[in-house]
Amino acid sequence: MAVYEHGYRRYQGAVTAAWQRLLILPHYAYKDAFQSKFLVMFFALGFVPPLVGSVLIYLHDNLDAMKILEIDLDKLFTIGPAFFGTFLEIQTQFFAFFLTMFIGPGLISRDLANNGLALYFSRPLSRTEYVIGKLLVLVILLSLVTWVPCLGLFFMQANLEGWSWMVSNLRIAVGIFIGSWVWILLISLLGLALSALVRWRAVAGLGMLMVFMVGGLFGLMFKEFFKTDWGYIFNLGQLTKIVFAQLLGTELPEGPPPFAAWVAIVSFMAFCVFVLDRKLRAYEVVT
Repeated sequence: MAVYEHGYRRYQGAVTAAWQRLLILPHYAYKDAFQSKFLVMFFALGFVPPLVGSVLIYLHDNLDAMKILEIDLDKLFTIGPAFFGTFLEIQTQFFAFFLTMFIGPGLISRDLANNGLALYFSRPLSRTEYVIGKLLVLVILLSLVTWVPCLGLFFMQANLEGWSWMVSNLRIAVGIFIGSWVWILLISLLGLALSALVRWRAVAGLGMLMVFMVGGLFGLMFKEFFKTDWGYIFNLGQLTKIVFAQLLGTELPEGPPPFAAWVAIVSFMAFCVFVLDRKLRAYEVVT
């Protein structure tokens, strides 16, 4: 082939859509994370409580099965907002939290430690798209263990009870969906912010745990010294419980009023976004 035929030629193939470029980040993040057998086992374990819940719902609505087992489930619990709220708290504040603590700290810290942001941003990928792509890693995974199985329980109960039950209890489904997303965004942004601040994965994971522990201890100390529940404004776990209770219509736990809880959670999310904006700056190291 002649030399002049080796000149530059514009690419003529199909161009990947902008939104599809983001998916490459979750693809490789999952490929790396799920090499851990512990993570695979813990993720699978996250579906055990919903499975137990589905059995309880079935038994509660199946009179024949209850007679055979000689158990009066109506005296033990009722299928209502408190029932779904219990499973929502288990899925969010335990399984979703520890999944984020395991995966989140390494999402950005590795790129910063190896000065890899310049390589990302030299491609058709903006800073915002980079953050969204990293956020999708957690959002997709946490959705699978929070609102997806919890709504599955709701629709199972609706299928057994009928259309009228679903309409009269629609607030539960809305509360599960919104509450799950509040928690997912909260801990996902926290995980990414700590990953950007601390380049050691283990330290970042410990820092995520400390944020909740220190906030909880401070809230208890504030309550004891000043005899007020406003100290819980620093306890992210308690704030989300207040939000869950408001959304589901259950009894509010100790702490500030729901409006203050919403303001505190949104403010914390905004602070995490601010941290990401300040830390994610690409630069080239010249040697």
